[in-house]
Amino acid sequence: MSDLDYDVTGSGPVLLIIPGGAGHPMGLGPLTEHLAPHFTVVTYDPLGLAHGRLGDTFADQRVADWSEGAHRVLEEVLAEGDSAYVFGTSAGGIAALDLLARRPARLRHVIAHEPPCVTLLPDGDRLRAELIGQLDGGRPDSGEVTPFSVFLAHVLRPFTTYRPQAGLPRLTVAAGTDSRGQLLHRTAESIARHTGGTFTEFPGSHLGTLEHPGSFADRIAQIFAE
Repeated sequence: MSDLDYDVTGSGPVLLIIPGGAGHPMGLGPLTEHLAPHFTVVTYDPLGLAHGRLGDTFADQRVADWSEGAHRVLEEVLAEGDSAYVFGTSAGGIAALDLLARRPARLRHVIAHEPPCVTLLPDGDRLRAELIGQLDGGRPDSGEVTPFSVFLAHVLRPFTTYRPQAGLPRLTVAAGTDSRGQLLHRTAESIARHTGGTFTEFPGSHLGTLEHPGSFADRIAQIFAE
């Protein structure tokens, strides 16, 4: 029995979604519903938070572990010789970049939406410290374990030090139209230049998948069709 946690819906070519935060697919239902008529949507849950593991004890996460898990998911769901589209947002976008660097053979095209690889910027170390400080300021004080608390404790710091590989094939790096002038829009543009990927904009902000699921899904489908 597989130790991987993921959900499958829809029909058509495989589209692997790697959520942001701690990988919990919360709120992505409307997006997957809009994509399901066009794709077999496979939503990966790297830590199993939506599959009964929220109460587990977690170590600091490694990008390579998430991307290798995503590769193993694709090995389970893809037919022999087939390939998949991949969409990752935020921390999931970082995992998608690493997956493309390590396992490009079975990937048709990857969209990385606002991956917070902020240390790629010239002033990245300072900006990373500020970003972590801002997010830590929103940490709940209740002691309750939530996907957000897992993200703050075990994902944010290790993932924001990730530097993507240069010269990645079949890559689109995206930022939200409402993120213009903000750190992660600037970061996405820098990642596109560094990797040789195409830069584009999506509806909404960093949480565009939740804010505008219909138009966001349309944009995903449009890019993969191109």
